[in-house]
Amino acid sequence: MATEISIVLGALAFGTRVDEAQSADLLDQFTDLGGTWIDTANNYSWWIDESGLGGQSETIIGRWLSKRPGMRTRVLLSTKAGAEPTVPGGYPQHVEGLSAPALRGALAASLERLQTGAVDLYWAHIEDRSVPLEETVEALGGFVADGRVARLGASNHPAWRVEQARQIAAARGLTGYTTMQLRWSYLQPLPGVALPQSGHVHATPETFDYVEATGQWLWAYNTLLDGGYTRADRPLPSAYDHPGTVRRLAALDEVAGELGATRNQVVLAWLAGGPARVSPIVGVTTAAQISEAMGARALSLTDNQRSRLHAAA
Repeated sequence: MATEISIVLGALAFGTRVDEAQSADLLDQFTDLGGTWIDTANNYSWWIDESGLGGQSETIIGRWLSKRPGMRTRVLLSTKAGAEPTVPGGYPQHVEGLSAPALRGALAASLERLQTGAVDLYWAHIEDRSVPLEETVEALGGFVADGRVARLGASNHPAWRVEQARQIAAARGLTGYTTMQLRWSYLQPLPGVALPQSGHVHATPETFDYVEATGQWLWAYNTLLDGGYTRADRPLPSAYDHPGTVRRLAALDEVAGELGATRNQVVLAWLAGGPARVSPIVGVTTAAQISEAMGARALSLTDNQRSRLHAAA
């Protein structure tokens, strides 16, 4: 079965671990290869920068766009709000959250850094149950109404909260969430075992039932497990230390060998080829990583290969 993969470029490291010149080169390479979606957030990457605050990634993307006339019409920008510290290094105790004033301020600052009048997808980055959901929904819906946001997404939210928000939006004649962003990859962690990234929320089979039933779009992050599929210096987290991982890696190697592809490319093809609409986000720091990821777009998994990959749980 042929798989058309919409690869999303994860720009988390731009402006911190990846300097401006290299970030620009990676953005050029991505777009030269036909990439369109770029994903960032207003808090990328506060935990890397000595300031303890975010905004570096958006700033780099904005500068890159400003130096390339016409590029803004070729790319689609995705950014997030809600998780930026309000004091240096203050996450998670001191974050902006999802109140209407916080969201208004966050969007204005993001648009200024990105040097654009609107973004194509705007995310509530993390939950904020201290704020009435109606307030968040009305603020986000207002951004669509005034033309500064094209569509809305919920990152790291459970499905029931997303649906609650969608119902509120529908009742008030507002645009609601159409997209979810969650952690998802071919290898699966043991349920109940903590991930090293405490803020990550993992998709579940129920998530896929929900997005299929509602026609939503799922963006999957941490798809390549920080290099854990291919790099000996990036061991998998302990949550993945179970027999299912051994079986799945064996199946992955078998299929990769049949296709003459890398483990990472097969993972990306597997992610994008299910019944739900899934776009993998690939965080990159090198040209080779972009080449590998973009090379997976037309990878074809047969029904038999997909069945074997699924069965090795």
